[in-house]
Amino acid sequence: MRLLFYGDLVAKSGKDILKATLPELKKEFNVDMVVANGENSAGGLGINAQSMREIFDAGVNVITLGNHVWSKDDTYDLVSNNPRLIRPGNLPENLPGKGLVIFTLPNGEKVAIINLIGRHNCGELNQGDPFACADKLVKEAKTQTNMIFVDFHAEATSEKGAMAWHLDGRVGAVVGTHTHVQTADERILPRGTALLTDVGMTGPYDSILGVEPELSIYKLTTGMMCRYKPATGRGHVNAVVVDLDPVKGICREIIRINRVVEL
Repeated sequence: MRLLFYGDLVAKSGKDILKATLPELKKEFNVDMVVANGENSAGGLGINAQSMREIFDAGVNVITLGNHVWSKDDTYDLVSNNPRLIRPGNLPENLPGKGLVIFTLPNGEKVAIINLIGRHNCGELNQGDPFACADKLVKEAKTQTNMIFVDFHAEATSEKGAMAWHLDGRVGAVVGTHTHVQTADERILPRGTALLTDVGMTGPYDSILGVEPELSIYKLTTGMMCRYKPATGRGHVNAVVVDLDPVKGICREIIRINRVVEL
């Protein structure tokens, strides 16, 4: 079972790149399922009903979120009413939404998608222990499927790496999101779990983390606050493909994707 995951979709550029590249990537890598992190899809910060619909309509099966989960007013309703839109599972249990979805493929096979958030420099969200939450959600997922994919939205490379080693052999893949910078450390751990500590972002290529360079430079050189705007122009797609064994649940292959896109 081949799963394609898009790193953080940033603003309109990210959604346009998704629409432009998804058909060809699905064909090139013989993809069975598509997941994307959409927490920056609405104007570069958060997700709203329109951006969610665009992502699903483009062919994405499940959307994960992160530290900007509550940046838009309607997100509470969205995660409550759309089970294929999940938020980090280690947020307080009284909040709407879930951190796990079991998705059924056309052939009847089931795939579990888990969303977690790190504790280091990921906003004031009162997040709980991601490792304990991972244990809980993996146990729940195992009652229905052995194919489990984890999006760990976290800042620290060490925290994301530790999560993959913690879950090695119990899930098919642990990939990181949040930093918007793709790492080149894809590998399969000794017990069969794939790791990529950050998938990167899908959005403006000529930018600083998706933002107009001049704005980031102004803030860093003057110390003055300013409103960030998503950059325009060329884009790039940061994604990863993992080939999961339906019986053993381990990963047979991991392929990192990093391509410039002319829109």
